[in-house]
Amino acid sequence: MQISAPFDYARATSVDDAIALLEKFGEESRIIAGGHSLLPMMKLRLARPEALVDINQLTELSHVTEEPDRIRIGAMTRHVELIASPVLARHFPIFGDAGRVIADPLVRNRGTIGGSLCQADPGEDLTAVCIVLDATVVLRGPGGERTLTMGDFHLGPYTTAAAHDEILTEIRIPLRPRSGSAYEKVERRVGDYAVAAAGASVALAEDGSVAEIGIGLAAVGLDERPAAAEAVLRGQAPTPERIAEAAKATAAATEPVDDLRGTAEYKRHLAEELTKRVIARAIARAKGTQA
Repeated sequence: MQISAPFDYARATSVDDAIALLEKFGEESRIIAGGHSLLPMMKLRLARPEALVDINQLTELSHVTEEPDRIRIGAMTRHVELIASPVLARHFPIFGDAGRVIADPLVRNRGTIGGSLCQADPGEDLTAVCIVLDATVVLRGPGGERTLTMGDFHLGPYTTAAAHDEILTEIRIPLRPRSGSAYEKVERRVGDYAVAAAGASVALAEDGSVAEIGIGLAAVGLDERPAAAEAVLRGQAPTPERIAEAAKATAAATEPVDDLRGTAEYKRHLAEELTKRVIARAIARAKGTQA
């Protein structure tokens, strides 16, 4: 039987209460919401927090809010709510694509976007989505709020810039006209970690050229956007040849490793093929020709 080490537990009644509890329990305290990543690690004693602060009652952090220039997503918004949101379906269909291939219904019903981003797993789907969409995250602590880009928030595998007494409250995504987005993933079986996954967001200019593009991958050793690959298409007509060139450049930027899910060569091949597909789908959605 796998049993976690002893820990204290408290249920927060507000964001300010959660911050106060994190201050009280100290640096070895952790926030828990869905718990699908943290609890298994605790059972294996790969994580040994001295206290858990439960934020499941913080309903003010569960929302998808549309504003004239951006979408705000509360950190406690569950995966299933992201999939069902008509606002996200209209502006960012990539959330539906990614959400439907995250683990299984149990995880999708309980897991939260904030928990996913704070886990900072290199194979995590919503991290890749937020990188693609130029999302920023809002952290709140005793000193107030601060806003970070995904690049500044994620410092490395399973490591973020959040202080021990800060809580991620919101994700903010800029709106762009004539844009589309898409996500695809290859896994050995339903609910498994990705062998490789790719996402893309494309905004088109009035003449049909690519005004802006974002590319992101998961599980293949690329935790930032491939600038050289994006430059192939930015400002250019999105011809099949240029899409293929951008996909090839994306794959070249990856650093996959051999493991039980496949060889590095196979994963690099998947990265190229999936990138090609999601760019094409994102462009089709931006044109309004594909749901």
